[in-house]
Amino acid sequence: WQMLLAARARPGRIAGMIGIAAAPDFTEDLMWQKFDAATKAKIRAEGILHLPSDYEDTPYPVTLGLIEDGRDHLLLRGPLEIPCPIHLIHGMEDKDVPWQTALNIAEAVTSEEVSVTLVKGGGHRLSEEADLTRLTAAVESMAARVHGG
Repeated sequence: WQMLLAARARPGRIAGMIGIAAAPDFTEDLMWQKFDAATKAKIRAEGILHLPSDYEDTPYPVTLGLIEDGRDHLLLRGPLEIPCPIHLIHGMEDKDVPWQTALNIAEAVTSEEVSVTLVKGGGHRLSEEADLTRLTAAVESMAARVHGG
């Protein structure tokens, strides 16, 4: 999400981007819209929720402020003026962010140079040795592309 916001804010400064399990608009699409009425009422009343984490032993906090700030930065509601090359990598077994999000980003951006790599069996973190090798190759390829090599 941050890379897309940065590229939109400074189009002349961003030469290319690589996104791993990119999740723009996640606070609205993957959180708020999936919360039931009781959960929404609780976060409105208390200002915070603590959600279980698959990655940590302790729950992680989600504040009402985060949800509201996310609404001010939604990106996938229309065309996204980003002209630079983009390579999105997403695991097809990602339980946190659907892999279709990468396709939605590819559709929304105005760049004509967008590639999406879907990793069959890959999860959200894409941290296996093969994933890191794939990421290294993507970075090297993007560097060569933006430096004219």
